[in-house]
Amino acid sequence: MGFPSSALTATGTNQGTALALPSDFNVFITTAASTGAILPTTGFQYQICDTIIVVNHGANSLAVYPPVGGTIGTGATNASFAVASGKTAWFLVVGTNAYAGSVSA
Repeated sequence: MGFPSSALTATGTNQGTALALPSDFNVFITTAASTGAILPTTGFQYQICDTIIVVNHGANSLAVYPPVGGTIGTGATNASFAVASGKTAWFLVVGTNAYAGSVSA
């Protein structure tokens, strides 16, 4: 693990305007309706088997997007992954701009 980023605010309403995740452990406290975050591109900093954690302590669901042209799980290219309020999600790098996603119970 690297460094944590806390007290984050989700932004934008699509992949192009979502907040770029600043670290590998991200805690959101403000998630207005339809806002989101975008996972980093894979490569030098994030490689296969690396994990990025997203904690949603905001009031609304958080849309997490893959990097442009990427995927999360079996979702369509560029499709968001919902992280409900009060939940934590783990995103595992499984390929080039490809992530697996898992949400806490």
